[in-house]
Amino acid sequence: MRAFTIDGFALPLPAHHRFPAGKYALLRRRVEAAGFARLEVPAAATDEQILRAHSPEYLRKVVAGELTRAEQQATGLPWSPQLVERARRSVGATIAACRAAVEDGVAVSLAGGTHHAFRDRGEGFCVFNDCAIAARALQAEGLARRALIVDCDVHQGDGSASILAGDASIFTFSIHAERNYPFAKQASDLDVGLPDLTGDAEYLAALAQALAQALERSQADFAIYLAGADPYAGDRLGKLSLSKKGLARRDRLVLESCAARALPVAVTMGGGYAEPIEDTVDIYYNTVKAAWRLYVRRLASLTTRAASASSRRR
Repeated sequence: MRAFTIDGFALPLPAHHRFPAGKYALLRRRVEAAGFARLEVPAAATDEQILRAHSPEYLRKVVAGELTRAEQQATGLPWSPQLVERARRSVGATIAACRAAVEDGVAVSLAGGTHHAFRDRGEGFCVFNDCAIAARALQAEGLARRALIVDCDVHQGDGSASILAGDASIFTFSIHAERNYPFAKQASDLDVGLPDLTGDAEYLAALAQALAQALERSQADFAIYLAGADPYAGDRLGKLSLSKKGLARRDRLVLESCAARALPVAVTMGGGYAEPIEDTVDIYYNTVKAAWRLYVRRLASLTTRAASASSRRR
């Protein structure tokens, strides 16, 4: 299975910053040691790709380092040339994972899920909206007609909902903690806001029902799965109470539901702020492993069909 990594691109942050950037390198090492993914470094997203979701003025300000102090505070990340490069690579990883998923059925970005970025601003540790950009890149390249974004981060995908509002070709579905950030919600095509401390059983029941609706209503031929680790009970910025096993069941539910409809699916990691950081890495790793298992099953099915066709020709 192909997986795309960007942890080699530095993200300079002050000491004790709230964003746990080290989780990406830890995840990449776990995946590398397991040996079930072919790790690749993606190309940076181009201006043309980014401008399918963001305004020219916002892109110019990000690249030129002209974001105001207030704009940087809203994003939560101090500006630097390295931040720009890493943000481009993060988007590039999701685009690359989408292309690979079209070929292989499933692929993974070991980053991404920057769903709080709006057309004209960044928020919540998100500079560019990788899911919106990648979905439109696939459409522009003729690789998908209609896309579905399945957002299972604990925070609503407000930036994605805003950017893609009125775009009937990309369906946005967000299941999140209703009383958590962002406190001013946007209208996704389908929103499921859950009460604080929702646990495994209630979460999975709500997800199964809503996911079936999203798959039916979207009529998509491609899916992007934003697999946030932050619904975990031990997450600092989440308000739900899912266990690691519950999150693994969530991953299987989403991936197998997409596979049942023959939807290629690109997986991104989304948020994760647990302490210790290893808990977030465990959850991410389980997501990647679930994607790999889907990849193996698909490969086995294709091999069986090919062997059967060959036998019939004889």
